[in-house]
Parts: sequence; C-alpha cells; structure tokens
Amino acid sequence: MAVRAVRGAVQLDRDEAGHMDERVSELLTAVLERNQLVADDLISVWFTATPDLHSDFPAAAARGLGIVDVPLICAQELDIAGAMPRVVRILAHVETYLSKSEISHVYLGATGALRKDIAQ
Repeated sequence: MAVRAVRGAVQLDRDEAGHMDERVSELLTAVLERNQLVADDLISVWFTATPDLHSDFPAAAARGLGIVDVPLICAQELDIAGAMPRVVRILAHVETYLSKSEISHVYLGATGALRKDIAQ
C-alpha cells in the first residue's frame, strides 16, 4: 500500500455556509468514490479557500460526512488578481493500492479549467 496525494476543487455559486457544506461534501464524496476510498484511507486533508469565502470552514463539510478522526486544516489561497473566485481546493493524503497514474483528481464544474493537465 502506498501514500498518495489527491487533488480537487469546486467553485461555489455564493458565499453561504449551507451552500459551502453542500459543494465541499459533493467534492469529497467524488474524490472518495472515484478513487475507491473510504474515510479510513484518509491520512490528512488540506482545504484552501479563496479570500472571498468567509461563511464557514470547508473542513466542516468533512466532519458532516462522518470524517471525524482525520486531521483536517483550512488555509486561505493567495489573493491573485484574475484568479477564479469562490473556489475551495483540497489536497488529500491517502493510503491506497492505486498507482500515481490511476489516481483520479476531481475538479468539479468550472474548476476543471484550473488543472487541465490532471483534472478527470
């Protein structure tokens, strides 16, 4: 079994706690499903949010999904002129039998444009 990193992102339509919870939950669920993972496979998850998101911590969505014994941390993305607004990104470290080339990085909706090289 190897330790791998899985990336992902989702753009919110608006800065509201319930909406953030819904969209981040959708992202986390997609990352787990597409990589044949369960919560116990997670080592840690980093969440970043663009500076225009203030309504809640993205990690709260993970706790709502029952991911309660995994270290989670939130940080703010760099405030770069012209960057896509209202984006939550994740970097999850996981234990898996998948090779690097088999990992499915999940960029939902418009965020696929952020990493066309790895978005699946």
